[in-house]
Amino acid sequence: MYVAVKGGEAAIGAAHRLLADRRRGDRNVPALTLEQIAGQLALAVDRAMAEGSLYDPELAAMAVRQARGDLIEAIFLIRAYRTTLPRFGYSVPVDTGAMRIERRVSATYKDLPGGQLLGPTFDYTHRLIDPAMAGDEPVEAGARRDWPGERCARVTDILGEDGLIEPDAAAETSEPGDLTREPLEFPAGRDLRLQALSRGDEGFLLSLAYSTQRGFGRSHPFVGEIRIGFVDVEIEMPEVGFPVTIGRVRLTECQMVNQFKGSAEEPPQFTRGYGLVFGQSERKAMAMSLVDRALRADEFGEERNAPAQDEEFVMAHSDNVQATGFVEHLKLPHYVDFQAELDLVRRLRREHAAATEAGDELKDAAE
Repeated sequence: MYVAVKGGEAAIGAAHRLLADRRRGDRNVPALTLEQIAGQLALAVDRAMAEGSLYDPELAAMAVRQARGDLIEAIFLIRAYRTTLPRFGYSVPVDTGAMRIERRVSATYKDLPGGQLLGPTFDYTHRLIDPAMAGDEPVEAGARRDWPGERCARVTDILGEDGLIEPDAAAETSEPGDLTREPLEFPAGRDLRLQALSRGDEGFLLSLAYSTQRGFGRSHPFVGEIRIGFVDVEIEMPEVGFPVTIGRVRLTECQMVNQFKGSAEEPPQFTRGYGLVFGQSERKAMAMSLVDRALRADEFGEERNAPAQDEEFVMAHSDNVQATGFVEHLKLPHYVDFQAELDLVRRLRREHAAATEAGDELKDAAE
């Protein structure tokens, strides 16, 4: 047994060295820097931060590099590092209404107070490989607009003035839950659901969101507004008696507007789905807002008969770190378990053969 263990350790060490060699790639090509990854692979870095639930572009770039571009592995690395950090306090709720906006679009109103701002987006690009990507990408001086910084009314605020959408949720009087510190229990409040969705796997949420639009979730959505930009992060300082700004983070916020035919208590009106994600992650924020609305079925007296409306199914399976661990553990040694299964199948086959033979003998005797 000792020899086997030592042999395994040597093999694992060699595997680690081979991984480092493959990660470095051709030595004739300059190594990627963290600045290059954070600047030129920014959307990958943003996803790693969002699903790793830790805002640190440099650390996320380091994780992407270490993981050789495997974003789920990078997210795993960030989550593991996050558990080592002390928590010295909580910020006050960020004010996305005061966001310094880089991109702001609405699919419901053409003329918005403050205007629409396309920002950096793939929405209007041709899905064709650009040969320029093979070399140094030419940089052209493009249109640039600095947001003046004033607050911009949301589409949902416009609808709310006419009473056409459900009122905005009142501020929580109790402390919201914390998925990272408390065991998850069902039924879960919307605060915990939104936390789970915000750090959930983008692909899983995208599939669920797609399902709601195909009839599995009673969703008839319009994008009320997507906004991307920077918000200030503030913490309460007892020493000075007022919140102090400690930094800025880039966020993507999506408010989805959904139809609601009304009920005995509520008139016909629009309802809300909400998504908020670190970085520029509008696909994720849109998917999150669609699934959020589907999970609110009970609030509107709707039947829950679709996967996206089942909070236990969604929340228990949306985390890609948990999913990865459970799937990939199957490639680890299961020798003892398999031998037990193998012995069981062999015994069952012997019993089946004996029973078949006995049955044939009885049949022959009867004839």
